Amino acid sequence: MAIAALDKQTSDKISFIAFIIPKFASAYKMKVPDAYRYLKKYGGISYLDECWWALHTDNPFWAVRDMYKVCQSNGGMR
Repeated sequence: MAIAALDKQTSDKISFIAFIIPKFASAYKMKVPDAYRYLKKYGGISYLDECWWALHTDNPFWAVRDMYKVCQSNGGMR
């Protein structure tokens, strides 16, 4: 059974999310798996999924800050 290749947009989205989660972890002095769980729990991953196209065009600092704000507004306390 052949596996279909990902389209470019899906591949770009995955690449950006894989890039930005470690940036978030580093900014808030977390391990990457802990950062992922935090983002998943407080809506950061959903935010990335929905808004990655706009976020990837800006400085990673702003994307990380926006993710923090989303999580904080959903009950995150970091």
